[in-house]
Amino acid sequence: MNSEVIILRDIVKNYEIGTQVVRALQGVSLTIRKGEYVAIMGPSGSGKSTLMNVIGALDSPSGGDYILNGTNVSHMTDENLAHIRNKEIGFVFQTFNLLPRYNALDNVVLPLIYAGIPKTERNTKGEQALIKVGLENRMTHKPNELSGGQRQRVAVARALINDPSIILADEPTGNLDSKTSIDIMRLFDNIHSLGNTIILVTHEEDIALHAHRIIRLRDGLVESDYVNENKVMA
Repeated sequence: MNSEVIILRDIVKNYEIGTQVVRALQGVSLTIRKGEYVAIMGPSGSGKSTLMNVIGALDSPSGGDYILNGTNVSHMTDENLAHIRNKEIGFVFQTFNLLPRYNALDNVVLPLIYAGIPKTERNTKGEQALIKVGLENRMTHKPNELSGGQRQRVAVARALINDPSIILADEPTGNLDSKTSIDIMRLFDNIHSLGNTIILVTHEEDIALHAHRIIRLRDGLVESDYVNENKVMA
C-alpha cells in the first residue's frame, strides 16, 4: 500500500505561443502511492490539465523528473511513452472517446489489440471488465444505443482492461446529469476499494470529495495538498 507509483520532482512545463512563453507548471513536486485516491483541482489556467497530461505520459515536462513505477519517463521518445501509457495508465475522459462504429466490447478491448493480445483472450477480458461495471447486457450495443452513463461505464471498463497501475480520470462526470454522476462516482469508489490507484481531475467540489486526498493548483504551483478526513473516516 505504501509503494510510490508516481514521483514528480520540480516539474516545469512551458509552452511557446508565438513570441510568448506560457509557464503552465512552475516546479510541481508530488508523490502518489499505490492505492491512493487523489483529486487534482484548480481554476481554469491553474495547470491541472497540463499536470494531467504529464502524469498520463501524454506530454513531456520541460524540466524536472517524472518517475512512474520506478522508471524515469521525463525524456522518453513518443514511441516509448505510448508503450508506457498502454501498460501503466487507464484513461477515462469527459467525452468518453468511444469509437461510434464499434460495439461496447470492441471499444473495451482496443488497448489489448495494441498490446498484441490474441482475440479470444481479449474478448474474455473485455467481457469480464464490462461485467465489473454492470454492463453485461450491453456488450453488443454501439455507443449511440447507450445512455451517457452507460458510455462512461464502457470507458471505465476500457481503462481497467490492462490492469493498469493508475486510473486517470479527466472530468469524468462533466457530460453527465447529477444522478448519473453519482452512479459513476460510486463505480469509482468501488474500483478504488479493489485496490486501484485513482487520480481524478475535476473542478467540481462534490466530485473531489470522493477522493481521500485533494491537491489544489494555482498559477502552475501546488497551493494545497491535504487529506480528506471525512472520506478517510467514512
